[in-house]
Amino acid sequence: METDLAGGIVPSALTENLDPHRVNMHGTNAYEPRCRSLVGEVGVAAHCGIYEVRPSPCHDLQPAWENGEPSPQCDKARIKHGMQPLTPADFAL
Repeated sequence: METDLAGGIVPSALTENLDPHRVNMHGTNAYEPRCRSLVGEVGVAAHCGIYEVRPSPCHDLQPAWENGEPSPQCDKARIKHGMQPLTPADFAL
């Protein structure tokens, strides 16, 4: 069975029930969250294993400055994993 979510079709095996009406990606509601679809090591080489069918929250999150705008959520995640926030210079040609 698959769950149809805006931004993609996520296999139900990769989700878990958040409450009777909502699901989230398996592993993302844990004390130390790690999505089951994340492949690799954060800060070294990591990517989404279901990128083409990722759910809407993942689809909506953009890296800071990729489109010329800051992303506090991206900054927070990078800092949590011991990385510096991205800067406009990271996307300069």
